[in-house]
Amino acid sequence: MSAGQPEFIRRQYEFAAHIRDPDNRPAPQDVEDRRMAIYRDLFYNNVEGFIANTFPVLRSLLDDTAWHALVRDYFSSHRGQTPYFLEIPREFLAWLESERTPREDDLPFLQELAHYEWVELALSISEENVDPDDIDRDGDLLEAVPVLSPLAWHFTYTYPVHQIAPGNIPDAPGEQTTCLVIHRDRKHEVGFLEINPVTKRLLELVGAANGQTGRQVLEQIAAEMNHPDPAVVIEGGTGILGQLHEKDIIPGTRRM
Repeated sequence: MSAGQPEFIRRQYEFAAHIRDPDNRPAPQDVEDRRMAIYRDLFYNNVEGFIANTFPVLRSLLDDTAWHALVRDYFSSHRGQTPYFLEIPREFLAWLESERTPREDDLPFLQELAHYEWVELALSISEENVDPDDIDRDGDLLEAVPVLSPLAWHFTYTYPVHQIAPGNIPDAPGEQTTCLVIHRDRKHEVGFLEINPVTKRLLELVGAANGQTGRQVLEQIAAEMNHPDPAVVIEGGTGILGQLHEKDIIPGTRRM
């Protein structure tokens, strides 16, 4: 902070610095500690509570000491870029992924689990929506152009993050990667679906929105697999398209 700053700005910096890191930054000299304690607890508890509610599985896996050390580290070292509480979990995740130095005693899946839990909140508050004027919900998913919902996000994890719980804590990545599509349906309910790499590829091609019909997408997948009988891929893929349609992951086909 510049020495030429007005007094009231200097005091604001002192106040904020102490609130964030009371162990290392002194409180303003003329403010009673009892009053400062109220502010310290209020700010920290609000942030900690919101993070805990967004990452309930992660919270359940850490004891109180480890959890509060993690949140305190975030609270003291991260410089927030938003005044909105709903954005705090996104910033906490970004801090975990790019700012915080990993520790030897970290859960090996810490970042992946946090990402998975954050996606649920992000989808629940997303303002994206499916425009019914652009979608034919009864369209032919094979012969017309299927459309991927903007509220269906697919990811690949090295750990089975959707299965992690206090009684199921993996100590090593799975033998295969875990592909998940996390989605919000017309009832505004968020769910997840574990998929295989072929279905993930199908979603990638549909999401590319390059005008391919469902049949053309499946034919491309069969070619990429060097499958000896593309008809088998098309038959199986037709069923998968139907299942994705039922879950609003592919809500319909493009209106022409």
